[in-house]
Amino acid sequence: MRVQTAFIVNTSTKFEPMPDRFLTEDRKTKLRNVLAKRQPDLTLVLNNIHDPHNVSAILRSCDAFGVFGVHLYYTKEKFPSLANSSSGSAKKWIDLTRHREAGTMIQGLRDRGMQIVGTGFSSTARPIMDIDFTKPTAIILGNEHRGMDPDVKIHVPDEIYIPMFGMVQSLNVSVAAATILYEAMRQRLAAGMYDQSPLDEEEFENVYADWCKRGKDY
Repeated sequence: MRVQTAFIVNTSTKFEPMPDRFLTEDRKTKLRNVLAKRQPDLTLVLNNIHDPHNVSAILRSCDAFGVFGVHLYYTKEKFPSLANSSSGSAKKWIDLTRHREAGTMIQGLRDRGMQIVGTGFSSTARPIMDIDFTKPTAIILGNEHRGMDPDVKIHVPDEIYIPMFGMVQSLNVSVAAATILYEAMRQRLAAGMYDQSPLDEEEFENVYADWCKRGKDY
């Protein structure tokens, strides 16, 4: 997890004042309440998703369901210019990390203790309800047409799918992301994982201070 340093030490060794002095009490409470429910051990990997509107909509769902950060793996598609119209202000509150090498990215996630699953339709793919999303989890969403790229898929043998009972085989990638994240949220909510922040006090205060400055000309 990337946590930006929120306090800057000057030559007199004094900390800069907490930037929340510019905020209303309601805004401070909102920021703390939202941050307290963020899930650093639940993340998405967007694998060369083509349409920036889909990326923006996915980030909106990530914010809604408490995802702390998202990984962007782009090697073929143009890196997305995120649209305010779809993501609203959501992209300001999601930590974004770009990657260009699949093996290094996947190993980094595994080193953090994450189980890694990708969306797909292989014979061994499991329905999302069968996955234990209370475990640290990275979910890979493939390109709208190609699915997971081969250089990613070779590292991710475990696939998941959303059970469907209509004529169409798949959902739009942003709808699929929201559906999967809802199932993850449902499981984590039942397990009490939104009741207390997983961040330690220092991490929490650092991120809170950074959030106070987002969208402001400090």
